[in-house]
Amino acid sequence: MICADALGPVIPRTFAPAPAWSPTGHRIKSELDYARGPEKTWVYGALRPYDGHEVTMTASCRNSANYQRFLQLIEEANPAREIVIVADNLSSHNSKSTREWLEEHPRISHAFIPVGACWLNLQEGWWRIFRKTALAGQSLADPHEIAEVTRLATAQLNTRARPWIWGRQPAPTRLLRHRFVYCL
Repeated sequence: MICADALGPVIPRTFAPAPAWSPTGHRIKSELDYARGPEKTWVYGALRPYDGHEVTMTASCRNSANYQRFLQLIEEANPAREIVIVADNLSSHNSKSTREWLEEHPRISHAFIPVGACWLNLQEGWWRIFRKTALAGQSLADPHEIAEVTRLATAQLNTRARPWIWGRQPAPTRLLRHRFVYCL
């Protein structure tokens, strides 16, 4: 089983250096230069829950061709095994070209999660860790930097990957000593 999802759009943005102080001792205010540009980047991710290994890919848009390229990466990362991909009901996941591609690759099948139940996909939890590791506090200038940060963060997170278990972990068992207090 593979949990797959797309994160994005991740938008390149740069921040101007911190403004200095004026000769009179007042802080200089600078204009914001942040804007959504055409350089959006989507990050595709596939989590293998039984060992926590992740496959990621960046793309300039979210369409059927990029999704099929991503499925090819998943297939290469999981040789000699039947693959069931848990995904949402995005149109590129169920388009005619994707269905034709899946007919040529019979090892891969889809299991779509219900609409409005994204929490059923374990990939959503991995995105939270990814955002903290790769994107938090970063100033990314272009899509190439987003791709590089994604590659490095995925490699780092895969080195310490552990199996994903659905639900809350059980409380640690510890031996409690019984203490008796005698009051006179």
